[in-house]
Amino acid sequence: MTLSAGSVAPDFTAKDTNGNTVKLSDFKGKTVVLYFYPKDDTPGCTKEAQGFRDSYPEFQGKDIVVLGVSMDDEASHKQFAEKYGLPFQLVADVDGAITKAYDVEGGGYAKRVTYIIDSEGNIAKVFDTVNTASHAKDVLESVS
Repeated sequence: MTLSAGSVAPDFTAKDTNGNTVKLSDFKGKTVVLYFYPKDDTPGCTKEAQGFRDSYPEFQGKDIVVLGVSMDDEASHKQFAEKYGLPFQLVADVDGAITKAYDVEGGGYAKRVTYIIDSEGNIAKVFDTVNTASHAKDVLESVS
């Protein structure tokens, strides 16, 4: 069962695509789209990431941070981001701690779930059913 809207979003510290440390608390005051996905460079995950890439200027225009999370390592994230020109950070959850904290553990991978976290650090909305082709637009509509 995923975390529900109204819950406090669990803070985390992890490395991103470029080996930089990322903390959820660093984005306090901003809306964060925290999207979990199973695996870098697989068909559904690629389609979902490309949707966020293509809509990224709209997210930036609303001052929204997009973070993708999977249990892949930094090197895998870097290859995936470079291959598809992803402009947002991918968070490497190699030990599965973030995936577990957000209750999206799917047996060695993250389930496809997206959390919208408000500027106060609370979960505002949960997408636990995702259409990879339209997800970024669906998220944008929900935060408008």
